[in-house]
Amino acid sequence: MSLVAEAFASQIAATEPWPENATLYQQLRGEQILLSDNAASLAVQLSAFLQMCNLPIKIVCRPNAEYMSPSGKVSFIHVGNQVVSELGPVVQFVKAKGHSLSDGLDEVQKAEMKAYMELVNNMLLTAELYFQWCDEATVGEITHARYGSTYPWPLNHILAYQKQWEVNRKMKAIGWGNKTLDQDPLSCCQALSQRLGTQPYFFNKQPTELDALVFGHLYTIRTTQLTNDELSEKVKNYSNLLAFCRRIEQHYFEDRGKGRLS
Repeated sequence: MSLVAEAFASQIAATEPWPENATLYQQLRGEQILLSDNAASLAVQLSAFLQMCNLPIKIVCRPNAEYMSPSGKVSFIHVGNQVVSELGPVVQFVKAKGHSLSDGLDEVQKAEMKAYMELVNNMLLTAELYFQWCDEATVGEITHARYGSTYPWPLNHILAYQKQWEVNRKMKAIGWGNKTLDQDPLSCCQALSQRLGTQPYFFNKQPTELDALVFGHLYTIRTTQLTNDELSEKVKNYSNLLAFCRRIEQHYFEDRGKGRLS
């Protein structure tokens, strides 16, 4: 299929109503999924976004979800004949179907929202990757075992070392090769805490894509066990961010009969 035909087919599919059998594919929760994967997965971050949009989603766990994803990143959704991964593309896909959390914002607020989303992705997501793939104790005790848990020997070791090499190469390229995590996550949390203030959500009474993104990362950082708890301890210093996470978990999951996320 040509690029034009593919784009046209995607546009037609996006305008169709949201189906009841929309599915999220992710890695195995109990033994395989990692900190950054869980924070970026629809089960936490994007599931919150879809709940905020009142869109149903069925969660299916697959050990090879990373290799099923069109971008190589988990998780991804399968809606009709479309497969979409990562928050940005999913937000645009959902918007094409007539659902948006940020339509009530003016242009200045939308620009501010995007800036904060970039901040979270550049600092918190990078910090999560650093802790799970560059912290020697975490890599040795948790990351390698979880990442390769569903594969036979020696494939489990080969894939884990390959992933570690890829992440380390990325860390060096962006200047995180010998990073000490004392400032970047802290400044990100400070900025988020100041922007939130005493409001229920970042833009007052209604959640936006930023709220779903921040919730996914902060909730997962707080609830994922690592050998180094430096990252979660930084989050605990901000009571309004903790209350924000609890508010979303209770309203969009517990009160809707979805149960606790962990």
